[in-house]
Amino acid sequence: MKLLKLITLLIVFYSCKAQTKLPALIINKNDNSLLWEVSANGLAQPSYLFGTFHLMCKNDIHFSSQLTSAVSRSEKVYMEMDMDDPATMLGGLMLMNMKDGKTLEQLYTAEEYKKIESYFSDSLHTPLSFIQSMKPFFLEALLYPKMMPCKTISGVEEELVKVAKLQKKEIKGLETMEFQASVFDSIPYEEQAKELLKSIDSMATNKKDFDTMMNVYKSQRINDIEKLFTKTELGLEDHKNLLLNNRNKNWVIQLKTIMKTTPVFVAVGTGHLVGKKGLIALLRKEGYTVKPLLNQ
Repeated sequence: MKLLKLITLLIVFYSCKAQTKLPALIINKNDNSLLWEVSANGLAQPSYLFGTFHLMCKNDIHFSSQLTSAVSRSEKVYMEMDMDDPATMLGGLMLMNMKDGKTLEQLYTAEEYKKIESYFSDSLHTPLSFIQSMKPFFLEALLYPKMMPCKTISGVEEELVKVAKLQKKEIKGLETMEFQASVFDSIPYEEQAKELLKSIDSMATNKKDFDTMMNVYKSQRINDIEKLFTKTELGLEDHKNLLLNNRNKNWVIQLKTIMKTTPVFVAVGTGHLVGKKGLIALLRKEGYTVKPLLNQ
């Protein structure tokens, strides 16, 4: 056996041994938490759920000692995709374009296209000609920094990867980049283009909505998060099964097998946790005990 492999096995072994000496995690008195413990139903050790927010001001991203302890108790960290795999990110760049040679110019009237072209050039300093073939939903993500009151932007997943690496935890994905790209291919490009134009026309309103969502997330008011995700103006309602519900079902199927063999820390967008068809409710329906943990 190679020395490096032996050292890795020893690190994992002593990491698991050390878990028995960790103090018990504190259960929260109410549901206002982004961090949840999944136990019982045949699990030898608890696993954990954590709700993320994909883009935030970096200074607003803080991890509690309870969260880092939950990561240390877990053998693997699961995210929507494997954020530690360079091939995933590289593959994502190749899958961002529309199929069949579609271009943005084909999706708009001349007047609409000129409006979008001007916005990307003047406000985002990005010539639309460089991203002519990109799916409109991916382009919509480029608008988010304009809604944020900071220059240094990061993602909760990105910062969590650093925590996982520091603790030498393997990072895995519940989905592939190919699958996520296929989800957006299932939504007509014309509809995506309409949403992009609507977002540009409503930037002031969108900024207020984004601020509200950010404040709710930071205060961990999970019931209010559920209400926000039922608002039709967020552009999710018509495709909620595709973007949220169906994926949640698939993840629970995977987690039932994964959690049985090893304790894991699962970090996915907070919208996937909440509601009657969210991960918390689905796991409880499967017989697991899902409790909120103090996360301050």
